[in-house]
Amino acid sequence: MALPAQLINAVALSVACPGAVLLFITRLREQRAIADLTARSEDRPIDQPMLFLDVRTERAHRLAYRIGFACMGVALLTSWISTRL
Repeated sequence: MALPAQLINAVALSVACPGAVLLFITRLREQRAIADLTARSEDRPIDQPMLFLDVRTERAHRLAYRIGFACMGVALLTSWISTRL
């Protein structure tokens, strides 16, 4: 593998790692939010309305997923380009 291809792969790796970490952290935050919501819902009487995550939290999770998957896609595309050199 030539030096330019290795440098492009290093760039792809430097984009993929933060994207993967962002996806992992977002999934953990989402699971914790759901667990907290479930715990709060169990203490409520049955005739009370259901609790849902607020819109801002849902929007933040969706944005983090989009950014994470975009990073992974850019890394994949960059790595694919490096194999064509």
